[in-house]
Formats: sequence, structure tokens, C-alpha cells
Amino acid sequence: MNDEKFNEKYVTVICFNQFHGKKIFKIGSILKLIKEPDNNHDSEAIRVEMRYAGKVGYLANSTKTVVRGTMSSGRVYDKIDDENAYAIVKFISHQNVIAKVIEEDELAELRKDPENDVNFI
Repeated sequence: MNDEKFNEKYVTVICFNQFHGKKIFKIGSILKLIKEPDNNHDSEAIRVEMRYAGKVGYLANSTKTVVRGTMSSGRVYDKIDDENAYAIVKFISHQNVIAKVIEEDELAELRKDPENDVNFI
């Protein structure tokens, strides 16, 4: 069995309707994850941004919003870097956007492909 699969972190992006809506997300879109320790609503809030769009949502942190099989922002918060945390959109459903948190080596591989929009990072 591949141990790497057990280390994969999938997260749910929420609140996108308060910003640009779901239409901005595409499979393969790179998301920047930014901790917001001073957030008034959630001390483990993680803001989601995209190139050219800025803020596009937040990671889910409630049992009502975290899609089964994904991690809450509270579980991911201490596992990501304060400055350089990224995810890639893997699934888009009628109501949800699911992304995989990517490591530095995965990001480096993505940067090699000129089709990927990761050079802003």
C-alpha cells in the first residue's frame, strides 16, 4: 500500500459565493492558503486566494461545512506553512469545491509546466 496516499490532505473551500462565486474555480486551479489568526469568527481561519482574483473563499472548519473525507481548517492549520501553503482544485460539484493541499515538491513539478498558472507564487 502506498503510504503517500495516507498523507494527502483534502480540504473544502467555502464562502465562495461571498466573493466571485464558484465559476472562478477550475480543476487544476492553484489556490494560495493564508492563515488568519486574527480572524474575529475563527482563530483557525484559512483564507483562500487565486491569481488575479484575490480572496475567493475560506477553508471549511465546521462539521456542517466540511465535506466527508476532507480535513477542516483546524486540522490543517498547524500542518501548513505560514507563508507558502498551496492547494490544487481536484473536484467541483454543484455545491462544493474540494482541493488537495500540495507540498513544495509538488509545487515545483507544477511550475515546470508552462500551462500551469503557478508562476505568480
